[in-house]
Amino acid sequence: MNFTEEHDAIRQTISRFIDKEINPYCDQWEKDGIFPAHELFKKMGDLGLLGITKPTEYGGLGLDYSYQVVFSEELGRITSGGVSMGIGVQTDMATPALAKFGNDELRRDYLSLAISGEAVFSIAVSEPHAGSDVAAIKTTARKDGDDYLINGTKMWITNSTQADYLCVLANTSEGNPHQNKSLILVPTNLPGVSLSSKLDKLGMRSSDTAQVFFDNVRVPQCNRIGEEGAGFGYQMLQFQEERLFCAAGLLKTMEACINNTIEYTSERQAFGKAILDNQVVHFRLAELQTEIEALRALVYDAVEGYISGRDVTMKASMAKLKAGRLVREVTDSCLQYWGGMGFAWDNPISRAYRDTRLTSIGGGADEIMLGIICKHMNTLPKKR
Repeated sequence: MNFTEEHDAIRQTISRFIDKEINPYCDQWEKDGIFPAHELFKKMGDLGLLGITKPTEYGGLGLDYSYQVVFSEELGRITSGGVSMGIGVQTDMATPALAKFGNDELRRDYLSLAISGEAVFSIAVSEPHAGSDVAAIKTTARKDGDDYLINGTKMWITNSTQADYLCVLANTSEGNPHQNKSLILVPTNLPGVSLSSKLDKLGMRSSDTAQVFFDNVRVPQCNRIGEEGAGFGYQMLQFQEERLFCAAGLLKTMEACINNTIEYTSERQAFGKAILDNQVVHFRLAELQTEIEALRALVYDAVEGYISGRDVTMKASMAKLKAGRLVREVTDSCLQYWGGMGFAWDNPISRAYRDTRLTSIGGGADEIMLGIICKHMNTLPKKR
């Protein structure tokens, strides 16, 4: 991928922002179990960082996805995975379908708020019994005059306790589970919307995550994104940007783990020499850095295809799969070389170890990625 001065400018802008406005506060946000999304997103919106690929008519920069992947990659420098994930929900998970398929009124009224950072958005797809199996969701949106009445429960919803708007996937009719769903924008201040307390998670501690309950929530049908019944397809397309975001966002996270480990093991002495001087250690770190570069090449290749309008479902799934598995290797190996210090809760490697484990679960588990890859390879068992 050929990066221009414009790409570099975006990279430098987000890098400076992270160093000034995010990383100095991550330790406190981890303790608080939440980061100030409204405050942070407004600052990012003022810099034009929340609408890099979004239409200029609604406040976006109108750039292609190569600029977004530069942004996503740089977010990997954030020392708290929950913060980068919360930002990614706003830019790459809750709003791509709205930007692509929403009508002008919806984009003017809602997308512009996401781009400016004046409102926090969340994507509400998963349910207690339906995570990767999106077709199995049970939340319904029944027509009542010009409105929908929404009933159901959503689970593991990032940004939910601070969200102003939810992009909700719901069943709007009976029949084929791949053709009966719609994406609907739901303001969280409506009667009937309620939340559980924040979920106590292994990692992503600075990210507010909760269940969302809908009890006869009345929403105008004009809040539906695109065609009725097309929501499953829209969400599958939305997943492509989510999966590319996840893979790109881990590149610098993994590199930070390796660089921190090099620094620590070069200073830490055992049996009369630095731990890094053991060939098994520096060879392993070299091997892991090589794997990161291979993943980076796959991500960039998938992004180039995406920009060109090609179907990158398989490559995006490969990148997501590889990222989730590689980050486990990197964080586990690095933690081992830190010894007892690596087992301490506040160690940056142990935090990355906890935070990044979600990659192989959220946004489609590894097994789902493998199934998608097999489908595109035509290796799935044939129905008889």
